[in-house]
Amino acid sequence: MPLLKIHTNVEREPGDSQPSLLRASRLVADKLGKPERYVMATLQAGIPMVFAGSEAPAGYLELKSIGLPADRTADLSAALCDFMHEEFGVRAERVYIEFADAAPAMWGWKGGTF
Repeated sequence: MPLLKIHTNVEREPGDSQPSLLRASRLVADKLGKPERYVMATLQAGIPMVFAGSEAPAGYLELKSIGLPADRTADLSAALCDFMHEEFGVRAERVYIEFADAAPAMWGWKGGTF
């Protein structure tokens, strides 16, 4: 259900991505109170990105989940910005996060939907 997409202009060696993705997966599961077995996390590092007219470290994240509560997005934003700073050196003011609450019928899995 939960899907976290991480896009950043910070370079990352291919083998260095897995620990960050595992940490991101645990973070999302914990903050949403959902089993980690349903969490997917992806990372696109070293991509061309400009934010506020600067090529300094930046990130764009998308978090989509069924039943994503709007009253928890501020807490999620703080946790994800902390994650981006700790893992990639990206300051919170250089991170945008898009939150999306997916309808169960619009989220496919195992040949069906939720």
